[in-house]
Amino acid sequence: MYNLLRTNIERKIALTDEEWDIIVSKAELVKLKKNQFLQIQNSNSCYEGFILKGSFKTYIVNENGTETVIFFSFENEWICDLESFYHQKPTTYNIKAIEDSEIVVISKMQKAYLFAVIPKLIKFHVLMIERANVAIQQRLLDVLHKTSKQRYLDFKERYPQKVSSINNKNLSSYLGVSHEFLSKIKRTVS
Repeated sequence: MYNLLRTNIERKIALTDEEWDIIVSKAELVKLKKNQFLQIQNSNSCYEGFILKGSFKTYIVNENGTETVIFFSFENEWICDLESFYHQKPTTYNIKAIEDSEIVVISKMQKAYLFAVIPKLIKFHVLMIERANVAIQQRLLDVLHKTSKQRYLDFKERYPQKVSSINNKNLSSYLGVSHEFLSKIKRTVS
């Protein structure tokens, strides 16, 4: 059932069947319907997760009640509210399924246990954190230095199979533009 997860991990480190069984015993499969939450902003429940199927948006709700989408996450990707997970602080973000989804999650306590019994997972963890940091930096650079149209085209190129399934409200929030401006961008690149 978790073959996609095992393949993802084994791209970086080899696992024995016994090690894999231990990992599976500490992980939990969560199935969410479209619009169900994995995590709610300012709560105390945070997980690290690997998406087996579906899509998620990571966003905040501003003081005026508007959503700002920070990231989208899709199949075969990791998702986590890093500060909350690693420092046990209230969650910063909402994480919501934007389609029916299945995700394997693990708590910080279970992850610490896995590090103790399978130390080579620490190497995988370091590589994951490096990749997350690069993604965060790239997102920041894109927002600061690319036009909305460039960010849309980059997103469309990176996720061609997903761009049509994300509604304009979420995509315009992610790009930092109005719905009308996003429609204009889409018309110019079609």
